[in-house]
Amino acid sequence: MRTDLFDFTLPEGRIALRPASPRDAAKLLVVRPGAAVALEDRTMRDLPALLQPGDAVVVNDTKVFAANLHGRRLGRGAHEPAIAATLVKRLDGSRWRALVKPAKRLAEGDVVRFGGEGRVCFLEQLDATVEQKGEGEEGGEVTFAFAFHGAALDQALAERGDMPLPPYIASRRGVDERDRDDYQTMFAREEGSVAAPTAGLHFTAALAAALQERGIALHRVTLHVGPGTFLPVKAEDTAGHKMHPEWGSVDLATATALNATRRAGGRIVAVGSTSLRLIESAAREDGTIEPYAGETALFITPGYRFRAVGAMLTNFHLPRSTLFMLVSAFCGLDTMRCAYAHAIESGYRFYSYGDACLLFRPG
Repeated sequence: MRTDLFDFTLPEGRIALRPASPRDAAKLLVVRPGAAVALEDRTMRDLPALLQPGDAVVVNDTKVFAANLHGRRLGRGAHEPAIAATLVKRLDGSRWRALVKPAKRLAEGDVVRFGGEGRVCFLEQLDATVEQKGEGEEGGEVTFAFAFHGAALDQALAERGDMPLPPYIASRRGVDERDRDDYQTMFAREEGSVAAPTAGLHFTAALAAALQERGIALHRVTLHVGPGTFLPVKAEDTAGHKMHPEWGSVDLATATALNATRRAGGRIVAVGSTSLRLIESAAREDGTIEPYAGETALFITPGYRFRAVGAMLTNFHLPRSTLFMLVSAFCGLDTMRCAYAHAIESGYRFYSYGDACLLFRPG
């Protein structure tokens, strides 16, 4: 499909820079496709009443780590430009793959010093050597060999690193200590993401308890979100876009429970595009979900046949993004255009810290 079909105009004032407080006070747009699209303006606290006893809510328990580092190259003079690095994948106890800007300023063998004012004395400076340099789509990809190893490196990165807020937030305000809590879901336990599974940000302990009281089960899966989630679709046709692989897992107990839910007539309700893509990756043609552990690069666009997921909770996404393409596949492009127009007109807040929508599959 043509990429420009997924374009729309969003006023800048609709981009949320902070989350709702409390989290479950966020607005919730309910979208029910049909001959006439039905839209309801609710809040996240209404979620239990909008689902049925016997449904199963699936959340992503990945944990965001402080992946953004800022430093300077050593030994090349006092006016070296700042180096911005986003850690992407840990290779071993001291080596990380990262995306850096400006990549052209670095060569193999260069040393970058991240920070100079440590919070504990023996970690005042964190140096990393450029071991290998490649090419990336949005900044060069390098392999850093850090001077620290194991737990000491983990501590240094936690102290030096910033939460990797999306560019549409980070370009408008500085990252601060509040983001260390705000940009983490209550389910986070498996560290490995450079972006939050943002639909999960709307949950509170009270909301989780209300779902349970309603007879709605809550299950966890893990999908580590990579930097590709922020990349725009540059191809003129969706067929020309390549998804970056991300690692995920669905354990046997969860797969068994979700299959039992479907057999009993309940729906699988995916919280976020990450949970949905992982469940669909783990599902067979007949919708049976199998245990899964590995990478997925599933790219969902209109025409995709959903195998297992019956409803999804998600935030409002960027124009021309793979995420808007996914929700358009789930409910229909015309339906989502109608829903987004209503959301913009009604003052819903967009993107990672914004409001949510609850999408049902066409009947």
